[in-house]
Amino acid sequence: MNDFGKVLITVGIIFVVVGIVWQFGGRFVSFGRLPGDIVVEKENFKFYFPVVTSIVLSIVLSLVLWVISSLRN
Repeated sequence: MNDFGKVLITVGIIFVVVGIVWQFGGRFVSFGRLPGDIVVEKENFKFYFPVVTSIVLSIVLSLVLWVISSLRN
């Protein structure tokens, strides 16, 4: 159970850091509206598909999980 506690603490710290960046970093970086995201606006319709945002988020999460798994070994 000791390892599980360390994992929970690590995940909690990651969530706190991501929350702080999300709250205050939005003023400097418009994450979610990156170049390459598809936006179609019509008169009464708006379609938003975050292609590049999804790719960047996938890469970041993959790197974070890779670092966590390499630390555990």
